[in-house]
Amino acid sequence: MNLNTSYLGLSLKNPIVPSSSPLSQSIHNIRWMEDVGAAAVIMHSLFEEQLTSESHRLDHYLDYGTESFSEALSYFPIAEDYIVGPDAYLEHIRRAKEACSIPIIGSLNGISNGGWTGYAKQIEEAGADALELNMYYIPTDLRMTGDEIEGRYVAIVSAIHAATSLPLAVKMNPFFSSTANMAQKLVDAGASGLVLFNRFYQPDIDLEALDVAPHLVLSNSNEMRLPLRWIAILSGRIDADLGITSGIHTHEDVLKALLAGANVTMMASELLHNGIDRISEILSKMTTWLEEHEYDSVEQMRGSMSQRHVTEPSAFERANYMKVLQSWRPDPSAVRA
Repeated sequence: MNLNTSYLGLSLKNPIVPSSSPLSQSIHNIRWMEDVGAAAVIMHSLFEEQLTSESHRLDHYLDYGTESFSEALSYFPIAEDYIVGPDAYLEHIRRAKEACSIPIIGSLNGISNGGWTGYAKQIEEAGADALELNMYYIPTDLRMTGDEIEGRYVAIVSAIHAATSLPLAVKMNPFFSSTANMAQKLVDAGASGLVLFNRFYQPDIDLEALDVAPHLVLSNSNEMRLPLRWIAILSGRIDADLGITSGIHTHEDVLKALLAGANVTMMASELLHNGIDRISEILSKMTTWLEEHEYDSVEQMRGSMSQRHVTEPSAFERANYMKVLQSWRPDPSAVRA
């Protein structure tokens, strides 16, 4: 079975790519991922706050005025909790490249222009095969318009594209007014790939401590439906490779994503919860399914269920919404006489 695919100009042996997570902080784990079949690895992110910390501004902004808000002192990580500066990150990429033969993709996480272009260049010089931009931003300014927000994203992509020759992927969020138009803007600015979608980690409230608390909840397969729809809509209509993330846990999830048009499927929660060896299990079951359904390759099936190719394109639009609402029927046994 030919599982080969391509992503960001890279030839990959299969479409399974571990996404950015704490697992890649260990060279041992990265080699383990390669051994069990991972086609590439997205490195854990270098955060904008780490870069800010290097110039001693992070402490200033975290400490300034915190005597007035006691909870502010405990919510943000202290400076020692960050891997301060890019040096350790760049060295980690160099070591990963020396230890493995699969592509290593760097990751930058932030939203301001700052020194991103310089760090992108350093990631390239460290040996990364590509770069993923994870722009995590919550716009809270009541006067900031949608155009201004989109312009910030586009400007960052354009600047980094101009500063490095690395293939560039943008990890999008699903909250733009026009997702398709924003996708096109990012590609026009220099993105070679789009990853759908960034998973926003929401804060919680601790009712006993009366504090805002970070609360990590791992994804489940149901969460892939939103990115699956947009992969299917964009497939073949936009000049960029497509990666799907959020909710990829099983071989069925991988197959659905490929049928919709994804080049690669990215997973983290499944590996964090059930271990790195899950990669080989998913690949094995995926291969069995392809053989049973008489496919010769991944490329043969890719995009065959995208919006362009299905018999009812409206299934990815309002028709699906209406059918889902009408599909529910009450359990007769639960209806009171």
